[in-house]
Amino acid sequence: MPLPKFAYFRGKIVPYSEAKVGVMTHTLNYGTGVFGGLRGYWNPEEKQLFLFRPLDHFHRFLNSAKLLCVNAEYTPEQLRDLTLEILRAEEFREDCYVRPLIYKEDEIIGVRLHDLHDELTIFSVPFDRYVEADAGAHVTISGWRRIDDNAVPARGKFTGAYINSAFIKTDAVRSGFDEAIVLTQEGHVSEGSAENLFLLRDGVLATPSVTENILEGITRKTVLTLAREEFGLDVVERPVDRTEIYLCDEMFMSGTAAEITPIVRVDHRPIADGRIGPVTREFVQLYDDVVRGRVPKYRHWNEPVYVREAARIGG
Repeated sequence: MPLPKFAYFRGKIVPYSEAKVGVMTHTLNYGTGVFGGLRGYWNPEEKQLFLFRPLDHFHRFLNSAKLLCVNAEYTPEQLRDLTLEILRAEEFREDCYVRPLIYKEDEIIGVRLHDLHDELTIFSVPFDRYVEADAGAHVTISGWRRIDDNAVPARGKFTGAYINSAFIKTDAVRSGFDEAIVLTQEGHVSEGSAENLFLLRDGVLATPSVTENILEGITRKTVLTLAREEFGLDVVERPVDRTEIYLCDEMFMSGTAAEITPIVRVDHRPIADGRIGPVTREFVQLYDDVVRGRVPKYRHWNEPVYVREAARIGG
């Protein structure tokens, strides 16, 4: 992956090579950082880069910061504008990924969240696909369990919490799978290593509720809206049992990086006939059109990067 050319660092945009922290930095040692992930999508017809749902992403980002006792001085709108500056500096003409990060920069020994100084950085890199599976993903049920809200809240995007995701992902990939499904301590389906999950059965689209230790995904919110408004599906958010996976008609993952990734096989069991289902296939195409600004109804989700004079459509 190529490195960024620029980063927002300590209050200004600097060459990426100058955005450096010491090895004693608190977040590097203790995982006390908050991060986000946004996607920019290149629309070749308009020759425009669209940042997808930035205000929703930054609202969640600041909520995560609140959980880590961060006194953030930024609004979602200010974070969006800083991100647009970074993207304009990078001059991307391709899809990209944006990483905002709030970290506790103190160089001290000692675990805590309070009485520390918080700093913001933002950078971006070119980005294509997160899960390489053209014919659909082959996933496994992980032996690891999802972190719990009363231990490390999954609804916050904390740097240290993603060691849970790393365990899940690495064991799955080393065992020959594309991804993994992780269960809660109670044995209910939670999510993938870094994706929300959806199951279609008898015309009803089900997804684990926000109380199942999931990240409250922005792509998940997008799928829920599209399912109701464009596909006319009944949508339920509820606890999902493991065996429901084996009986569903279609299944897919969603996430900023993963986008809409069809699942065709779980361990040694095919989902239905083991091929991408028709509804999932339509979701994949519609989602790609939506994020690239091709669907007027949802154009308010798309923030143009290179039109400085245009009125804001993302706010």
